[in-house]
Amino acid sequence: MDYVHNLYLCRTQEGYKDNITYIVNIIAVHNRFCYHIIMIYLFASDIHGSAYFMHKLLNAYETSGASRLILLGDLLYHGPRNELPLEYNPKETYALLNSCKESIICVRGNCDSEVDQMVLDFPILSDYSSLFLEELEGRMIYLAHGHHTIPTVKKGDIIVSGHTHIPLAKEKDGIFYINPGSVSIPKGGFPNSYCLYSEKTFSIRDFSGNELMKLTI
Repeated sequence: MDYVHNLYLCRTQEGYKDNITYIVNIIAVHNRFCYHIIMIYLFASDIHGSAYFMHKLLNAYETSGASRLILLGDLLYHGPRNELPLEYNPKETYALLNSCKESIICVRGNCDSEVDQMVLDFPILSDYSSLFLEELEGRMIYLAHGHHTIPTVKKGDIIVSGHTHIPLAKEKDGIFYINPGSVSIPKGGFPNSYCLYSEKTFSIRDFSGNELMKLTI
Protein backbone atom coordinates (compact mmCIF):
# COMPACT_ATOMS: atom_id res chain seq x y z
CA MET A 1 0.00 0.00 0.00
CA ASP A 2 1.32 3.45 -0.95
CA TYR A 3 2.26 5.81 1.86
CA VAL A 4 3.98 9.14 2.39
CA HIS A 5 6.23 9.86 5.33
CA ASN A 6 7.61 13.33 5.99
CA LEU A 7 11.01 13.34 7.66
CA TYR A 8 12.46 16.55 9.06
CA LEU A 9 16.18 16.66 9.74
CA CYS A 10 17.81 19.69 11.33
CA ARG A 11 20.82 20.72 13.36
CA THR A 12 20.81 23.41 15.98
CA GLN A 13 23.46 25.89 17.02
CA GLU A 14 23.53 28.34 19.91
CA GLY A 15 20.27 30.26 20.00
CA TYR A 16 19.17 29.56 16.43
CA LYS A 17 18.80 26.55 14.20
CA ASP A 18 21.63 26.03 11.78
CA ASN A 19 18.82 25.90 9.25
CA ILE A 20 20.24 23.19 7.11
CA THR A 21 16.83 21.57 6.95
CA TYR A 22 15.72 19.00 4.46
CA ILE A 23 12.13 17.96 3.97
CA VAL A 24 12.23 14.50 2.47
CA ASN A 25 9.09 12.89 1.11
CA ILE A 26 9.64 9.14 1.15
CA ILE A 27 7.16 7.47 -1.15
CA ALA A 28 7.03 3.67 -1.17
CA VAL A 29 5.49 2.20 -4.30
CA HIS A 30 5.68 -1.57 -4.79
CA ASN A 31 8.67 -1.75 -2.46
CA ARG A 32 10.61 0.83 -4.51
CA PHE A 33 11.55 4.22 -2.99
CA CYS A 34 11.57 7.63 -4.66
CA TYR A 35 13.13 10.58 -2.80
CA HIS A 36 11.93 14.11 -3.48
CA ILE A 37 13.92 16.82 -1.70
CA ILE A 38 12.10 20.14 -1.34
CA MET A 39 14.59 22.99 -1.10
CA ILE A 40 13.48 26.21 0.57
CA TYR A 41 15.35 29.52 0.34
CA LEU A 42 14.67 32.77 2.18
CA PHE A 43 15.47 36.05 0.40
CA ALA A 44 15.71 39.31 2.34
CA SER A 45 17.01 42.82 1.76
CA ASP A 46 17.60 46.19 3.36
CA ILE A 47 17.96 45.31 7.04
CA HIS A 48 19.75 48.63 7.64
CA GLY A 49 21.04 47.77 11.11
CA SER A 50 17.70 47.10 12.82
CA ALA A 51 18.31 44.57 15.60
CA TYR A 52 14.55 44.34 16.21
CA PHE A 53 13.77 43.23 12.67
CA MET A 54 16.93 41.13 12.45
CA HIS A 55 15.49 39.02 15.28
CA LYS A 56 12.23 38.73 13.36
CA LEU A 57 14.07 37.73 10.19
CA LEU A 58 16.02 35.00 11.95
CA ASN A 59 12.83 33.72 13.54
CA ALA A 60 11.16 33.57 10.11
CA TYR A 61 14.23 31.79 8.74
CA GLU A 62 14.28 29.28 11.59
CA THR A 63 10.60 28.40 11.34
CA SER A 64 10.45 28.30 7.53
CA GLY A 65 12.78 25.33 7.16
CA ALA A 66 14.91 27.26 4.66
CA SER A 67 18.38 25.89 3.91
CA ARG A 68 19.85 29.22 2.76
CA LEU A 69 19.44 32.84 3.81
CA ILE A 70 20.05 35.00 0.74
CA LEU A 71 20.69 38.67 1.52
CA LEU A 72 20.44 41.36 -1.14
CA GLY A 73 22.47 44.06 0.56
CA ASP A 74 22.22 47.09 2.88
CA LEU A 75 22.83 45.11 6.04
CA LEU A 76 24.14 47.44 8.77
CA TYR A 77 24.06 51.14 7.85
CA HIS A 78 20.72 52.99 7.74
CA GLY A 79 21.76 55.33 4.91
CA PRO A 80 21.52 59.15 4.82
CA ARG A 81 18.16 59.16 3.02
CA ASN A 82 16.39 56.92 5.53
CA GLU A 83 15.02 57.47 9.00
CA LEU A 84 16.62 55.34 11.70
CA PRO A 85 14.91 51.94 11.78
CA LEU A 86 13.42 50.49 14.96
CA GLU A 87 16.14 49.50 17.47
CA TYR A 88 18.97 50.64 15.22
CA ASN A 89 21.96 48.69 16.51
CA PRO A 90 24.51 47.63 13.87
CA LYS A 91 26.70 45.82 16.43
CA GLU A 92 23.88 43.56 17.58
CA THR A 93 22.72 43.12 13.98
CA TYR A 94 26.10 41.89 12.75
CA ALA A 95 26.38 39.52 15.71
CA LEU A 96 23.01 38.01 14.79
CA LEU A 97 24.04 37.71 11.14
CA ASN A 98 27.31 36.02 12.09
CA SER A 99 25.37 33.46 14.13
CA CYS A 100 24.16 31.87 10.88
CA LYS A 101 27.11 32.76 8.65
CA GLU A 102 27.40 29.24 7.15
CA SER A 103 23.96 29.56 5.56
CA ILE A 104 24.24 33.06 4.09
CA ILE A 105 24.71 34.10 0.48
CA CYS A 106 25.04 37.87 0.14
CA VAL A 107 25.51 40.59 -2.46
CA ARG A 108 26.62 44.15 -1.80
CA GLY A 109 24.19 47.03 -1.40
CA ASN A 110 24.89 50.72 -1.90
CA CYS A 111 25.10 51.19 1.89
CA ASP A 112 27.57 48.34 2.43
CA SER A 113 31.32 48.98 2.73
CA GLU A 114 34.70 47.42 3.43
CA VAL A 115 34.27 48.47 7.08
CA ASP A 116 31.13 46.34 7.28
CA GLN A 117 33.04 43.39 5.83
CA MET A 118 35.56 43.69 8.69
CA VAL A 119 32.90 42.73 11.25
CA LEU A 120 30.95 40.20 9.17
CA ASP A 121 32.18 36.61 8.94
CA PHE A 122 30.78 35.93 5.46
CA PRO A 123 31.50 37.69 2.13
CA ILE A 124 29.32 40.71 1.30
CA LEU A 125 31.29 42.69 -1.30
CA SER A 126 30.24 40.99 -4.54
CA ASP A 127 27.94 43.21 -6.60
CA TYR A 128 26.26 40.22 -8.28
CA SER A 129 25.75 36.51 -7.80
CA SER A 130 23.64 33.77 -9.35
CA LEU A 131 21.93 30.51 -8.50
CA PHE A 132 21.08 27.56 -10.71
CA LEU A 133 18.49 25.15 -9.33
CA GLU A 134 17.87 21.86 -11.09
CA GLU A 135 14.10 22.18 -10.67
CA LEU A 136 14.12 25.44 -12.66
CA GLU A 137 15.39 23.57 -15.73
CA GLY A 138 18.27 25.81 -16.74
CA ARG A 139 16.82 29.15 -15.67
CA MET A 140 19.24 31.39 -13.78
CA ILE A 141 18.35 33.23 -10.58
CA TYR A 142 20.32 36.46 -10.83
CA LEU A 143 21.05 38.22 -7.51
CA ALA A 144 21.78 41.94 -7.16
CA HIS A 145 20.99 44.77 -4.79
CA GLY A 146 19.37 46.75 -7.58
CA HIS A 147 21.18 50.10 -7.54
CA HIS A 148 23.31 49.25 -10.59
CA THR A 149 22.09 48.46 -14.09
CA ILE A 150 21.14 44.81 -14.34
CA PRO A 151 23.11 43.00 -17.08
CA THR A 152 21.21 41.33 -19.89
CA VAL A 153 19.64 37.99 -18.98
CA LYS A 154 17.83 35.39 -21.08
CA LYS A 155 14.09 34.96 -21.33
CA GLY A 156 12.94 32.69 -18.53
CA ASP A 157 15.60 33.91 -16.10
CA ILE A 158 14.74 35.37 -12.70
CA ILE A 159 16.11 38.65 -11.31
CA VAL A 160 15.96 38.97 -7.52
CA SER A 161 16.90 42.38 -6.14
CA GLY A 162 16.16 44.82 -3.33
CA HIS A 163 17.03 48.53 -2.97
CA THR A 164 13.56 50.03 -3.61
CA HIS A 165 12.12 48.77 -0.29
CA ILE A 166 8.96 47.89 -2.26
CA PRO A 167 8.00 44.22 -2.79
CA LEU A 168 7.51 43.00 -6.33
CA ALA A 169 6.63 39.70 -8.00
CA LYS A 170 5.90 39.96 -11.72
CA GLU A 171 6.77 38.66 -15.17
CA LYS A 172 7.55 41.05 -18.02
CA ASP A 173 8.69 40.14 -21.53
CA GLY A 174 9.60 36.65 -20.42
CA ILE A 175 11.77 37.77 -17.47
CA PHE A 176 10.67 37.19 -13.87
CA TYR A 177 11.27 39.99 -11.35
CA ILE A 178 11.29 39.46 -7.57
CA ASN A 179 11.88 42.04 -4.83
CA PRO A 180 11.35 40.88 -1.22
CA GLY A 181 10.80 44.45 0.00
CA SER A 182 12.60 45.77 3.07
CA VAL A 183 13.10 43.94 6.34
CA SER A 184 13.21 47.16 8.39
CA ILE A 185 12.25 50.27 6.38
CA PRO A 186 9.41 49.38 3.98
CA LYS A 187 8.09 51.96 1.54
CA GLY A 188 5.06 52.39 -0.69
CA GLY A 189 2.62 51.54 2.09
CA PHE A 190 3.84 47.94 2.35
CA PRO A 191 4.69 46.15 5.61
CA ASN A 192 8.14 44.84 6.56
CA SER A 193 8.69 41.77 4.42
CA TYR A 194 10.84 38.97 3.03
CA CYS A 195 10.46 36.27 0.36
CA LEU A 196 10.36 32.47 0.54
CA TYR A 197 11.15 30.28 -2.45
CA SER A 198 9.93 26.69 -2.66
CA GLU A 199 8.92 24.42 -5.54
CA LYS A 200 9.20 27.07 -8.27
CA THR A 201 7.16 29.64 -6.32
CA PHE A 202 8.34 32.93 -4.80
CA SER A 203 6.07 34.01 -1.93
CA ILE A 204 6.52 37.47 -0.41
CA ARG A 205 5.34 37.61 3.20
CA ASP A 206 5.13 39.96 6.14
CA PHE A 207 6.42 38.97 9.56
CA SER A 208 2.96 37.85 10.66
CA GLY A 209 3.10 35.19 7.95
CA ASN A 210 0.60 36.87 5.62
CA GLU A 211 1.31 36.38 1.92
CA LEU A 212 1.49 39.75 0.15
CA MET A 213 2.05 38.42 -3.36
CA LYS A 214 3.49 35.38 -5.11
CA LEU A 215 4.82 34.29 -8.47
CA THR A 216 5.18 30.75 -9.79
CA ILE A 217 7.80 30.16 -12.45
